[in-house]
Amino acid sequence: MSEHPIEGLMKTTMESLKEIVDVNTIVGDPVESPDGAVIIPISKITVGFTSGGGEYKLGKFKNGKDDKSDYDKLPFMGGSGAGVSVQPVAFIVVGNGQIKLLSVDQGVNTLNSLLEFIPKVTESLQSIIKSKDKHKNSEGSTKE
Repeated sequence: MSEHPIEGLMKTTMESLKEIVDVNTIVGDPVESPDGAVIIPISKITVGFTSGGGEYKLGKFKNGKDDKSDYDKLPFMGGSGAGVSVQPVAFIVVGNGQIKLLSVDQGVNTLNSLLEFIPKVTESLQSIIKSKDKHKNSEGSTKE
């Protein structure tokens, strides 16, 4: 049985993805720092893949009968695509007789920034309310 054109399309795309994404992409090459510590980057890989196609007919049968093997066909049409995202998630640091895992969690950094920002906003609101109260009190005491 001959290979359908979509199979070749998918095979080519998957082989290209294999070349891009391998274990060395997830666990990166170790880097030695000046103090002798070895740093190993760890990444998260996200891959998306799609492909599709179809065979279409011109609409009229050659012999006027409903014979599916005997109609004017256009060639197979199809396409495929893939996307790869590489995001650092952690670093393993080996040195001074210790092994540490340093997480790079962007959600935590955002939350920390928000928690640091809330007291500043609260202080600003309190100072605005106090200045309005002082302004009201000073207006009320001058009218008496």
